[in-house]
Amino acid sequence: MLKVLLRSVVIGLVTAAIIIAAMPSLRENILPKRSNASTDITSLQISFNSAVSKAAPAVVNIYSRKYSENNRNKLSTQGLGSGVIVSEKGYIITNYHVVAQADQIIVALQDGRVAAAQLVGKDRRTDIAVLRVEGNNLPVIPLNPNYQAKVGDVVLAIGNPYNLGQTTTFGIISATGRSSISADGRQAFIQTDAAINEGNSGGALVNTQGELVGINTASFQQATDLETYGISFAIPYALANTIMEKIIADGRVIRGYIGVDGQDINSVTSRLLGSEHVGGIIILAVDPNGPAAKAGFEPRDIILKIDDHKINGRQSVMDLVTNLRPGTVANFTLLRKGEEITVPVTISEDTR
Repeated sequence: MLKVLLRSVVIGLVTAAIIIAAMPSLRENILPKRSNASTDITSLQISFNSAVSKAAPAVVNIYSRKYSENNRNKLSTQGLGSGVIVSEKGYIITNYHVVAQADQIIVALQDGRVAAAQLVGKDRRTDIAVLRVEGNNLPVIPLNPNYQAKVGDVVLAIGNPYNLGQTTTFGIISATGRSSISADGRQAFIQTDAAINEGNSGGALVNTQGELVGINTASFQQATDLETYGISFAIPYALANTIMEKIIADGRVIRGYIGVDGQDINSVTSRLLGSEHVGGIIILAVDPNGPAAKAGFEPRDIILKIDDHKINGRQSVMDLVTNLRPGTVANFTLLRKGEEITVPVTISEDTR
């Protein structure tokens, strides 16, 4: 009986196999479908449309116009750049070099509106200028003060290169805190490989959420006939925002000054001093006419704190000092010959 049953099962399976082989159309109904390569690629498609849609309307075209030397009644466009609307009040951040020589500044929004802009103020040292336009329902770029730029983050550069119209390029953050390209070695830039060309200056560098990361400012060009690609720089949003607030408050940037130059403590020295002193900077030189000299600072002193703020390297000292108002007194904690001392310093204004 069992043999008869097994024989029937085998015959049935063989018959089914023969029928399926003879009629391929039946396979689609019986066998599961296999996903093909094109379906897999489609499902993995990546788009930054959402980020661009949020940020792009707030990125404007800027045209700098200047009076003709021969005819003071004639204005002609001399410069091209971009800017970013960062406030509903119409404040725009752009680069100083975009508007430095302008007699009139024209701003064109992506929705077709065109307006003359007021120059609120500019700061050559950081290459930041602040403009203002009047208007209702102005688009404002998304801002996130808690975002911290990190190497490897995907970023998008939005601007108006060569007056072609608004253009978005794509890349990653290659470095943060890149200060070697600044004139005085004091300003830290974000380095990216997103393409930044003429006309992009003052435009927005945004993350994949459309949030402002920085203000595009320059591309790296070697002093040779070789063209360089993939090395561009942006001013961090935190710095640009600080400069903007100072300009709005005072019409210019007022910086504190104490008159010292120093360098970060290296790893060997930090181990000798102990972990509690990591982040301090060694004073290399003291301006003989500066506030630090009057307060008694000496070369080889190590700055550990400014008021109650524990410092973290040379850049943090510069940031803290420049943000102090001239005339105020700040307490500096120094390490001198193995002993901590507190020295009050009256801050003066940096007029360099």
